[in-house]
Amino acid sequence: MAVHPITIAGEPVLHRRARTVESFDAGLRTLVEDMFETMDAANGVGLAAPQIGVGLRVFVYGMENDDDVPARGVLVNPTIVTSKIPGSEPDPDDESEGCLSVPGESFPLTRASWARVSGFDGDGAPLEFEATDWFARCMQHEYDHLDGKLFVDRLTSRYQRKARRTIRNNGWGVPGLTWLPGVDPDPFGH
Repeated sequence: MAVHPITIAGEPVLHRRARTVESFDAGLRTLVEDMFETMDAANGVGLAAPQIGVGLRVFVYGMENDDDVPARGVLVNPTIVTSKIPGSEPDPDDESEGCLSVPGESFPLTRASWARVSGFDGDGAPLEFEATDWFARCMQHEYDHLDGKLFVDRLTSRYQRKARRTIRNNGWGVPGLTWLPGVDPDPFGH
C-alpha cells in the first residue's frame, strides 16, 4: 500500500468525467487499498480516484453514519439519486464543506439531505443504500469528483467568487500541483 499525492484544483483529471471501471482485478484492489491509505493519511472522510490522478469511477469513504451502512467502504461505478436540493442560501455555520483538492479551504454549500447510492464494491458485488445528513453530503461530494466537478463549482455566485479568488491567491488552478498527506503539513490542521 502507498500514500499518493493529492491533486489540487486545476489538475485536468479533476475537471473531466472519469472512465467506467471495466475490470474488478488485482489492479483495482491495489488502487482501492492505496486510496484508503491516502484518505487516512490526509485525515479525510472520502477520496475519489481522480484526486490521486486516476481517472476512474471509484471512491472510498470513512465516515460514521446513522444509515445502517458500514463506516468504511468503496463504491465503483456508482450512481446517485438525491432529494431535491433546497433553493435557500447555505448556512455558513452548518453547511460549510471542504475538499482535499482545495486544501485548507471551506465554503458554504447546500446539498440534498438524502441520497440513494448504488454501484459495486471492489470485488464487483452490487451495493445499494440510502444516505442521510452529512453522510449524504459525503456521497454527493465524492460522486461529483467522478463527474469532473469540485464542490467549489456548485457554490452560489457569492461564494463562488470567493472560492475563485482563494484559488487564484493560492496559485492553484494550474496543472501539476499536489500535496502529500503525511509529509506535507495537514492543510486542515488535524
